[in-house]
Amino acid sequence: MKIAIIGTGNLGLSIAKGLMLNDCYTTLYLTRRTTESLEKWKEENKVFITKDNLKATENSDILIFSVQPVQFRDILSQIKPVLHEKHLVISTVAGFTTKQMEEIISPQIPIVRAMPNTAISVGQSMTCLCCNKSGEKSIDIADAIFSRLGTTAKIDESHMRAATVVCASGIAFWMRLIRATTQGGVQLGFDADEALKMSMYTAMGAASLLIKGNRHPEAEIDKVTTPKGCTITGLNEMEHRGVSSSIIKGLAASFDKINEISEKA
Repeated sequence: MKIAIIGTGNLGLSIAKGLMLNDCYTTLYLTRRTTESLEKWKEENKVFITKDNLKATENSDILIFSVQPVQFRDILSQIKPVLHEKHLVISTVAGFTTKQMEEIISPQIPIVRAMPNTAISVGQSMTCLCCNKSGEKSIDIADAIFSRLGTTAKIDESHMRAATVVCASGIAFWMRLIRATTQGGVQLGFDADEALKMSMYTAMGAASLLIKGNRHPEAEIDKVTTPKGCTITGLNEMEHRGVSSSIIKGLAASFDKINEISEKA
C-alpha cells in the first residue's frame, strides 16, 4: 500500500508510528508545512518527508488526512486536480462530513472517515469508521489498516461526533483518571513512580477483564465488593462525590463543544 499522511502533527505522527511499527506500507509519505520535526523519520525505510501535498498525493493510493478543520477545505481543493477514483481518501478531521468532502472533491472518490486516538502509536487505538457511498467497497481497506493499529468499529456517520468524544477525547479522560489514582496512591504512602505503575496496570487489567471475559463492568465490580468492605465503602464515597455524574457531564460538555466547532466549520 502506498500511503500518504497529509498533516503529520500529533495524531498524524501517531498513525505514522503505528504504520511503521507494523510495516504495513510499500511507501509512506509524511507531509507538514514545516518539516524540521519530521527529519529524523527520513531514516526509516520507504518513508519520504515533504511539504508538497500534491507530490504526496500523486505518489500514493491511500491518503490519510490529519489536519485542522479550518485547513482541510483548502487542502482538498489544492489536491483535487490530481485525485482520481482509485484513490482512497481517509479523513481523521473531526466534524468534517463525507458530504462536505464530496462537495469539494467529487462523490465518485471513495471517502472514509476514521476517528482513531493517539494510542494508535502503540497499536492500541479504538478507531471508529464510516464512509460515503463510493467508499463502501473500500472501507474494508481502511478497516484492515486500522485493525493492525488497534481495534475498529464501523458505525453510522451520525454517531461520529460522539465517537470523537468517547474514543479520541476519551484518551485524555482516562489519563486524568489514572493520574488521580496515582495521586491517591502517593497520599497513601507510595512513591510517585510506584503509584503510577500500580494505576496504569490496574487500569489495563480492568479493561482486559471486560474485553477477554465479555462481561459487564458491574459483574466484575460485584466480585470485589464484600459487605461492609473497603471497596464498596470507597465506591459509595466516590458516588456521593459525583464521580459518575462528573464523567457523564464531561462527555456531554465535550459533545456540545464538538458540535459547536463543527457548526463553525
